[in-house]
Amino acid sequence: MASSGLNIFFDGNNLSRILGGMWLAAKISVVSLVIGLLLGVLFGILRTSNSRVIKLIFKIYLEIFRMMPLLVLLFVFYYILPEALNSDISQFTVSVLVFVLWISSEMSDIVRSALISIPKAQIDAGRALGLSKRQQYRYIYFPQGLPLVIPATLNLVTRVIKTTSILLIIGVPEMIKVGQQVIENYTIKIPTASLWVYGFIFFLYYILCWPLSVLAKRLERKART
Repeated sequence: MASSGLNIFFDGNNLSRILGGMWLAAKISVVSLVIGLLLGVLFGILRTSNSRVIKLIFKIYLEIFRMMPLLVLLFVFYYILPEALNSDISQFTVSVLVFVLWISSEMSDIVRSALISIPKAQIDAGRALGLSKRQQYRYIYFPQGLPLVIPATLNLVTRVIKTTSILLIIGVPEMIKVGQQVIENYTIKIPTASLWVYGFIFFLYYILCWPLSVLAKRLERKART
Protein backbone atom coordinates (compact mmCIF):
# COMPACT_ATOMS: atom_id res chain seq x y z
CA MET A 1 0.00 0.00 0.00
CA ALA A 2 2.85 2.34 0.88
CA SER A 3 4.54 1.80 -2.49
CA SER A 4 1.20 2.27 -4.27
CA GLY A 5 0.74 5.58 -2.49
CA LEU A 6 4.21 6.78 -3.38
CA ASN A 7 3.71 5.72 -6.97
CA ILE A 8 1.13 8.51 -7.33
CA PHE A 9 3.90 11.09 -7.41
CA PHE A 10 6.00 9.18 -9.97
CA ASP A 11 3.13 8.35 -12.29
CA GLY A 12 3.05 10.69 -15.26
CA ASN A 13 3.76 14.32 -14.35
CA ASN A 14 1.90 14.40 -11.02
CA LEU A 15 4.92 15.46 -8.97
CA SER A 16 5.90 18.24 -11.37
CA ARG A 17 2.28 19.47 -11.46
CA ILE A 18 2.11 19.71 -7.66
CA LEU A 19 5.49 21.42 -7.50
CA GLY A 20 4.29 23.72 -10.28
CA GLY A 21 1.29 24.59 -8.10
CA MET A 22 3.70 25.33 -5.26
CA TRP A 23 5.73 27.59 -7.55
CA LEU A 24 2.59 29.44 -8.69
CA ALA A 25 1.46 29.96 -5.09
CA ALA A 26 4.93 31.25 -4.19
CA LYS A 27 4.99 33.52 -7.25
CA ILE A 28 1.60 35.06 -6.41
CA SER A 29 2.71 35.48 -2.79
CA VAL A 30 6.01 37.17 -3.70
CA VAL A 31 4.53 39.58 -6.26
CA SER A 32 1.64 40.46 -3.94
CA LEU A 33 3.93 40.92 -0.93
CA VAL A 34 6.42 43.17 -2.74
CA ILE A 35 3.68 45.51 -3.93
CA GLY A 36 1.43 45.18 -0.87
CA LEU A 37 4.15 45.71 1.74
CA LEU A 38 5.48 48.81 -0.01
CA LEU A 39 2.00 50.29 -0.28
CA GLY A 40 1.27 49.26 3.30
CA VAL A 41 4.32 51.13 4.62
CA LEU A 42 3.30 54.24 2.67
CA PHE A 43 -0.31 53.99 3.83
CA GLY A 44 0.79 53.39 7.41
CA ILE A 45 2.88 56.56 7.39
CA LEU A 46 0.01 58.54 5.84
CA ARG A 47 -2.34 57.25 8.54
CA THR A 48 -0.25 59.08 11.14
CA SER A 49 -0.93 62.35 9.35
CA ASN A 50 -2.70 65.17 11.17
CA SER A 51 -5.14 65.53 8.27
CA ARG A 52 -8.62 64.29 9.19
CA VAL A 53 -9.47 63.73 5.53
CA ILE A 54 -6.48 61.42 4.98
CA LYS A 55 -7.23 59.54 8.19
CA LEU A 56 -10.87 59.09 7.16
CA ILE A 57 -9.95 57.84 3.67
CA PHE A 58 -7.55 55.22 5.00
CA LYS A 59 -9.90 54.22 7.81
CA ILE A 60 -12.56 53.42 5.21
CA TYR A 61 -9.95 51.62 3.10
CA LEU A 62 -8.84 49.56 6.09
CA GLU A 63 -12.38 48.67 7.10
CA ILE A 64 -13.27 47.48 3.59
CA PHE A 65 -10.21 45.46 2.61
CA ARG A 66 -9.16 44.19 6.01
CA MET A 67 -12.58 43.23 7.33
CA MET A 68 -14.08 41.91 4.07
CA PRO A 69 -13.48 38.15 3.63
CA LEU A 70 -10.96 37.43 0.89
CA LEU A 71 -13.34 34.93 -0.62
CA VAL A 72 -15.90 37.69 -1.22
CA LEU A 73 -13.23 39.96 -2.73
CA LEU A 74 -12.13 37.17 -5.08
CA PHE A 75 -15.68 36.66 -6.31
CA VAL A 76 -16.20 40.40 -6.77
CA PHE A 77 -12.97 40.96 -8.73
CA TYR A 78 -13.10 37.73 -10.74
CA TYR A 79 -16.79 37.45 -11.61
CA ILE A 80 -18.45 40.84 -11.11
CA LEU A 81 -15.73 43.35 -12.06
CA PRO A 82 -14.90 41.85 -15.50
CA GLU A 83 -18.60 41.75 -16.31
CA ALA A 84 -19.03 45.39 -15.29
CA LEU A 85 -15.97 46.44 -17.32
CA ASN A 86 -16.82 44.07 -20.18
CA SER A 87 -13.27 42.72 -20.23
CA ASP A 88 -11.37 39.60 -19.23
CA ILE A 89 -9.05 39.67 -16.23
CA SER A 90 -6.65 36.76 -15.75
CA GLN A 91 -6.72 34.59 -12.64
CA PHE A 92 -3.17 35.66 -11.80
CA THR A 93 -4.02 39.37 -12.04
CA VAL A 94 -7.14 39.01 -9.89
CA SER A 95 -5.22 36.98 -7.31
CA VAL A 96 -2.42 39.55 -7.06
CA LEU A 97 -4.85 42.49 -6.99
CA VAL A 98 -6.96 41.05 -4.17
CA PHE A 99 -3.91 40.02 -2.14
CA VAL A 100 -2.27 43.44 -2.61
CA LEU A 101 -5.40 45.18 -1.30
CA TRP A 102 -5.49 42.86 1.71
CA ILE A 103 -1.74 42.95 2.43
CA SER A 104 -1.49 46.75 2.13
CA SER A 105 -4.37 47.25 4.57
CA GLU A 106 -2.86 44.81 7.08
CA MET A 107 0.62 46.28 6.69
CA SER A 108 -0.63 49.85 7.08
CA ASP A 109 -2.09 48.89 10.46
CA ILE A 110 1.20 47.27 11.52
CA VAL A 111 3.24 50.33 10.50
CA ARG A 112 0.80 52.78 12.07
CA SER A 113 0.79 50.87 15.37
CA ALA A 114 4.61 50.87 15.43
CA LEU A 115 4.87 54.59 14.67
CA ILE A 116 2.35 55.73 17.26
CA SER A 117 4.10 53.58 19.89
CA ILE A 118 7.18 55.84 19.75
CA PRO A 119 7.30 57.92 22.97
CA LYS A 120 6.14 61.47 22.30
CA ALA A 121 9.00 62.83 24.42
CA GLN A 122 11.54 61.55 21.90
CA ILE A 123 9.68 63.13 19.01
CA ASP A 124 9.48 66.45 20.86
CA ALA A 125 13.22 66.19 21.57
CA GLY A 126 13.89 65.66 17.89
CA ARG A 127 11.85 68.71 17.00
CA ALA A 128 13.69 70.75 19.64
CA LEU A 129 16.96 69.75 17.97
CA GLY A 130 15.63 71.10 14.70
CA LEU A 131 15.20 67.74 12.95
CA SER A 132 13.07 67.85 9.83
CA LYS A 133 10.21 65.38 9.34
CA ARG A 134 12.42 63.23 7.13
CA GLN A 135 15.19 63.24 9.73
CA GLN A 136 12.71 62.34 12.47
CA TYR A 137 11.71 59.25 10.48
CA ARG A 138 15.35 58.39 9.79
CA TYR A 139 16.70 58.81 13.33
CA ILE A 140 13.65 58.24 15.58
CA TYR A 141 10.70 56.50 13.94
CA PHE A 142 12.43 53.87 11.78
CA PRO A 143 15.16 52.70 14.22
CA GLN A 144 12.63 52.20 17.02
CA GLY A 145 9.66 51.08 14.95
CA LEU A 146 11.48 48.54 12.77
CA PRO A 147 12.00 45.93 15.56
CA LEU A 148 8.24 46.02 16.14
CA VAL A 149 7.32 45.86 12.46
CA ILE A 150 9.54 42.96 11.33
CA PRO A 151 8.02 40.11 13.45
CA ALA A 152 4.47 41.16 12.58
CA THR A 153 5.44 41.42 8.91
CA LEU A 154 6.92 37.91 8.89
CA ASN A 155 3.71 36.59 10.46
CA LEU A 156 1.76 38.35 7.70
CA VAL A 157 3.99 36.72 5.07
CA THR A 158 3.22 33.23 6.42
CA ARG A 159 -0.51 34.05 6.47
CA VAL A 160 -0.32 35.15 2.84
CA ILE A 161 1.41 31.93 1.76
CA LYS A 162 -1.17 29.78 3.55
CA THR A 163 -4.09 31.84 2.29
CA THR A 164 -3.16 31.20 -1.36
CA SER A 165 -5.01 27.90 -0.91
CA ILE A 166 -8.36 29.71 -1.30
CA LEU A 167 -7.43 30.68 -4.87
CA LEU A 168 -8.71 27.27 -5.99
CA ILE A 169 -12.17 28.86 -5.74
CA ILE A 170 -11.49 30.85 -8.93
CA GLY A 171 -9.65 27.98 -10.59
CA VAL A 172 -6.04 29.02 -9.97
CA PRO A 173 -3.95 25.83 -10.35
CA GLU A 174 -2.09 26.18 -7.05
CA MET A 175 -1.16 23.21 -4.85
CA ILE A 176 -4.61 22.40 -3.43
CA LYS A 177 -6.32 22.66 -6.83
CA VAL A 178 -3.75 20.41 -8.51
CA GLY A 179 -3.87 18.03 -5.54
CA GLN A 180 -7.62 17.66 -5.90
CA GLN A 181 -7.26 16.86 -9.59
CA VAL A 182 -4.62 14.21 -8.87
CA ILE A 183 -6.74 12.65 -6.12
CA GLU A 184 -9.77 12.42 -8.42
CA ASN A 185 -7.74 10.31 -10.85
CA TYR A 186 -6.54 7.85 -8.19
CA THR A 187 -9.37 7.59 -5.64
CA ILE A 188 -10.71 4.30 -7.02
CA LYS A 189 -7.33 2.68 -7.74
CA ILE A 190 -5.67 3.92 -4.52
CA PRO A 191 -8.19 4.62 -1.71
CA THR A 192 -5.55 6.39 0.39
CA ALA A 193 -4.66 8.82 -2.43
CA SER A 194 -6.02 11.83 -0.55
CA LEU A 195 -3.88 10.98 2.49
CA TRP A 196 -0.70 10.83 0.41
CA VAL A 197 -1.38 13.90 -1.72
CA TYR A 198 -2.65 16.18 1.04
CA GLY A 199 0.12 14.94 3.32
CA PHE A 200 2.69 15.95 0.72
CA ILE A 201 1.01 19.34 0.23
CA PHE A 202 1.03 19.87 4.01
CA PHE A 203 4.77 19.16 3.98
CA LEU A 204 5.32 21.72 1.18
CA TYR A 205 3.39 24.40 3.07
CA TYR A 206 5.33 23.52 6.20
CA ILE A 207 8.76 23.97 4.63
CA LEU A 208 7.60 27.30 3.17
CA CYS A 209 6.16 28.73 6.39
CA TRP A 210 8.09 27.13 9.27
CA PRO A 211 11.39 29.06 8.84
CA LEU A 212 9.50 32.36 8.68
CA SER A 213 7.46 31.47 11.76
CA VAL A 214 10.57 30.58 13.77
CA LEU A 215 12.33 33.77 12.68
CA ALA A 216 9.30 35.88 13.61
CA LYS A 217 9.16 34.37 17.11
CA ARG A 218 12.86 34.97 17.68
CA LEU A 219 12.63 38.58 16.56
CA GLU A 220 9.54 39.11 18.69
CA ARG A 221 11.34 37.81 21.78
CA LYS A 222 14.35 39.99 20.95
CA ALA A 223 12.13 43.06 20.59
CA ARG A 224 10.66 42.49 24.06
CA THR A 225 14.08 42.32 25.75
